[in-house]
Amino acid sequence: MRLTTAQALVRFLANQYSERDGVEQRLITGVWGIFGHGNVAGLGQALLQAARTGNEHSGGLPYYLARNEQAQVHTSAAFAKMRNRLQTFACTASTGPGSTNMITGAALATTNRLPVLLLPSDMFATRAPDPVLQQLEDARAGDVSVNDAFRPVSKYFDRITRPEQLIPAALAAMRVLTDPVETGAVTLCLPQDVQAEAFDWPEEFFRRRVWRVGRPVPEAPALARAVQLLRNAKRPLIVAGGGVVYSAAENELRAFAADTGIPVADTHAGKGAVPWDHSCAVGGLGATGTSAANALAAEADVVLGIGTRYSDFTTASHTVFANPDVKFVNLNVARLDAAKHSAEMLLADARLGIQALHDALAGWRVDPAYSAQARALAAEWNRTAEACFRGDFRDPRAGGAAHGPLPAQTEILGALNELAGERDVVINAAGSMPGDLQMLWRARDPKAYHVEYAYSCMGYEIAAGVGVKLAAPDREVFVLVGDGSYLMMAQEIVTMVAEGLKVIIVIVDNHGFASIGSLSESLGSQRFGTQYRYRGDESGQLDGGLLPVDLAANAESLGATVLRAATVEDFRAAIGQAKKNTTTTVVHVETDMLGPNPPGSAWWDVPVSQVSDLDSTRKAYDDYAAAKRKQQHYL
Repeated sequence: MRLTTAQALVRFLANQYSERDGVEQRLITGVWGIFGHGNVAGLGQALLQAARTGNEHSGGLPYYLARNEQAQVHTSAAFAKMRNRLQTFACTASTGPGSTNMITGAALATTNRLPVLLLPSDMFATRAPDPVLQQLEDARAGDVSVNDAFRPVSKYFDRITRPEQLIPAALAAMRVLTDPVETGAVTLCLPQDVQAEAFDWPEEFFRRRVWRVGRPVPEAPALARAVQLLRNAKRPLIVAGGGVVYSAAENELRAFAADTGIPVADTHAGKGAVPWDHSCAVGGLGATGTSAANALAAEADVVLGIGTRYSDFTTASHTVFANPDVKFVNLNVARLDAAKHSAEMLLADARLGIQALHDALAGWRVDPAYSAQARALAAEWNRTAEACFRGDFRDPRAGGAAHGPLPAQTEILGALNELAGERDVVINAAGSMPGDLQMLWRARDPKAYHVEYAYSCMGYEIAAGVGVKLAAPDREVFVLVGDGSYLMMAQEIVTMVAEGLKVIIVIVDNHGFASIGSLSESLGSQRFGTQYRYRGDESGQLDGGLLPVDLAANAESLGATVLRAATVEDFRAAIGQAKKNTTTTVVHVETDMLGPNPPGSAWWDVPVSQVSDLDSTRKAYDDYAAAKRKQQHYL
């Protein structure tokens, strides 16, 4: 069959499927892109031809127009996250800046272990017209292009310099995309001349291909060792990570916890696997965790980590598990994660691993006094959360001060949490909201809490809203975005409008970077450079008046319906109206940058300058040095 390389790739992708538990689905559900001279005559022509032909082999691969190349990767990653990594999109971009725009998205996907297929255009393979528009010339080597920057952020990378190279490369790409251990960004660089080059392809390359996603079972000896550790534990604690959700193991975890009484703390990726009001739920763990989870972690003698990466926020930079004799059992499909903290490794699928532990521990339960303590700590934290939601929490570290005339961010989150349905999705990634959400948000559904906190990429939120809504059109989707992230990447509102997607975007506007400002203050740097202000005439610093930026008007200019809220009551009314609307709606609300914030109960390792002329920095360094001494290697 004679086709161009691009035509062959489109036909191939249209016939790739994933399967788990007997359910098959299209692996690549469409192609996102922005056309330029590097891909318009190659992949652009191939997608047009497939759409016009519409046959069973090359049809059904729709093209979606993004407004930013980084955003289209975020959209694809968010879609894959909602579909438990069983489906994703391909992303095409033109040569040069269009392709390098996708690198940040690739890093996010790989860090989060989310499958996306990236098809950056590349320089001419023949090199006949070199240097072409947007080509980087390197005097050291003729085969270097800007796309080599994808290598460290891709789980698989290849450059197709001859048409026939596509056959092994495409098959390898599908293997990695569907591997729960290896998945992440997969990059196939496509030189613009090779995209348009014809080749006689074997028919077998285009056959319907199903990639099986298995569920590995735990080995009996490893299971026995893990069970023995748990049986001997007096104060065990479960850490539920994203692997629980991707494995669809939430029901198994809920039953296992209920029968054994082991408290369950969660990471951002695992939140919702166990409902917030489950008898064993103690909330988020770590640097932005609840006082309940962190208190239990401090005394835990055995930690059962299920599908978790143990990021520094989860471990509070290796301080939250304070028991010097603590042991770890890590249930994970990836040896990289299972081996962390010198753990007893249980290499298995989360669902089958939990089932095996449940069966082996039948009849065993933690001491009733320990269960009672966990429930009491959770109840105490829930009372604190209620105070934060009402806006009457007083942080003693800030002198017990109340917030100013603007509502506190926690009040806005509380109102939204109350008004959102159990299956509604909240999306966030960066700023001060992830910390507040991990501590306060009350999730009951494993797909209702979508916070990207592996790469914590500013600008992810709105683009992710597109992907989440495409993956779950029957759910209400709330995008929570601060003014900082909004200014990074707001243009996918246009994509929502073009695609007829109804998403509710909440812009929480505090005129600067609240999160990093608070961190700056804690490190003795006095919130320097973290507020959106005019440059002062006398000081020469950014300490003048607030900038007259109207983000609501900006959102309206992009095609969204906009509602403005000045108070919590206004916000409640606006959310009620937004839920009734049938198109993308933006609710804009200003909040107090200074909080008050929920009370933290753990540490995060951010080094402080060891020498300084500033008293605030010297004091911060003394505090840092004291906290640093509590870090430990878990050996």
